Amino acid sequence: MTVMPRSSVLTAAEQESLIKENKEVLMLEETKPNHVSVTTRVEYGDEILTPEALTFIQTLHERFEGRRKELLKARETRQQPIDNGHLPDFLPETKAIRDGDWTIGDIPHDLKDRRVEITGPASDPKMVINALNSGAKVFMADFEDAMSPHFDNAVQGQINLKQANQKTLNLTGANGKAYTLNDNTAVLLVRPRGWHLEEHHCLVGGEVVSGSLFDFGLYVFHNVRQLLNQNTAPYFYLPKLESYMEAELWDDVFTLAEDYFNLQRGTFKATVLIETLFAAFQADEILYALKDHIVGLNCGRWDYIFSYLKAFHQQKDFLLPDRSQITMTVPFMRAYSLYVIKVCHRRHASAIGGMAAQIPVKNDPETHQAAIQKVIQDKTREVQDGHDGSWVAHPGLVQPVKDVFDQNMPEPNQIERQREDIHVTADDMIEIPEGIITEAGLRTNISVGIQYIEHWLHGQGAVPINHLMEDAATAEISRGQIWQWVHHPDACLPDGTEITQDLIRQLTDEEMKKIEQNIGDERYQNGRLTEARQLFEQLIETETFINFLTLPGYHYLKNEE
Repeated sequence: MTVMPRSSVLTAAEQESLIKENKEVLMLEETKPNHVSVTTRVEYGDEILTPEALTFIQTLHERFEGRRKELLKARETRQQPIDNGHLPDFLPETKAIRDGDWTIGDIPHDLKDRRVEITGPASDPKMVINALNSGAKVFMADFEDAMSPHFDNAVQGQINLKQANQKTLNLTGANGKAYTLNDNTAVLLVRPRGWHLEEHHCLVGGEVVSGSLFDFGLYVFHNVRQLLNQNTAPYFYLPKLESYMEAELWDDVFTLAEDYFNLQRGTFKATVLIETLFAAFQADEILYALKDHIVGLNCGRWDYIFSYLKAFHQQKDFLLPDRSQITMTVPFMRAYSLYVIKVCHRRHASAIGGMAAQIPVKNDPETHQAAIQKVIQDKTREVQDGHDGSWVAHPGLVQPVKDVFDQNMPEPNQIERQREDIHVTADDMIEIPEGIITEAGLRTNISVGIQYIEHWLHGQGAVPINHLMEDAATAEISRGQIWQWVHHPDACLPDGTEITQDLIRQLTDEEMKKIEQNIGDERYQNGRLTEARQLFEQLIETETFINFLTLPGYHYLKNEE
């Protein structure tokens, strides 16, 4: 076994080689102080999984784990009336918060201009470097939808971010190209995993630790002093919240961490992704719950579409058309976006727009230009509506989006632009979009869903497919739509063909053959497409809608490791 000096920076090839070489040798279970056990297998993981860091994880776990589980049970309780035909609405018990005249705390200087934000997995050092150097104002380093939760990914991501904050992150690619950080880089925000996800490689007293607390705790422990010395602080994106009570839990986590490190209240700042239907109805309440620690809300459009169909999966009147027909201009998406803008600006918070999933198309100028024009049109609508920034998934889109915001928003943001003309009702938030279900849409969902899951099982969480950057959220839409269509007889193709399990299996056989032709027999045989299909079919054939594909998917990763 080759062990590099700790001060060395590995090339991408060396990292891959060492991880493969040490996969069995370093599969050690070390018992840390205070009954915390953790399985390490990434070189330099011992610099992240220190006894002191794990003691902090233990503190977070013991304080908040019971409450986290109660909140997850509350999600099931919240869903039951919807399954029985009731419709979501604004909460009557929190009307005073919505009607109140309060605002959030101050926004730090380095988070006032967020006109372009780029996202990507924290686990890939090359992507981290390229994103930080991209010219975007913010880089969201992702431990959630854009990162497959292999444990080596989770630990490698912490190593990458620690080195990025120290300005030491660099590597030499397989082609000999050197990747280093520029002097001026994007502001780093970190997205930990959602409350529903766990880290089974870290146990406290034999109990599995929350993935949220694991990601948050390690990042804060290893970076808070470095960031404060640089006149910034740990900043976060909080995903998948379904209630203001879940936001209150995050607020208490932040407060405990600030006390733990003897920091001023409000040092940590967060942006919450409004990517569930229930959270959209509680946007005001979420801002209020995190008032000292929040700077804005983000319209997580892809997860929001999935949340809509998940919320109404039992109701045949809420069938969605093809994914390609559900744009930000359909009524329920437009209402949600405008409502977030109005709420944010009223509370002096930033309203960040959704993801542009398009990526540059090489060797096809016409297709490439069409993709760029779609992005420009989408971002022009966002900035003119009042958004203060927006997301891209590829460095090649940073400049076009920046140009749109520069032309329409000369100031760092437009928070002072109140949208008192916007009046959104509960009915507006759930209006069913028009459209049809096509065979092409079915095939796209099958092909994209299986291909994405296969990459995810291999450890890749952000995958370019058909000139779009797919992540777990878009895969969720693919399998969620098929489940909905199969389980409701009213879902038919335009010619009246009923969408049955037999039809899905037939189309899946055909799409698998196309995938094999595209990637070649060797790649097909050596990949994990059979497992991916098995998981995909499990998700769409089960009578009970599975809330997240990553939950059964994680068992495949654990079995492999």
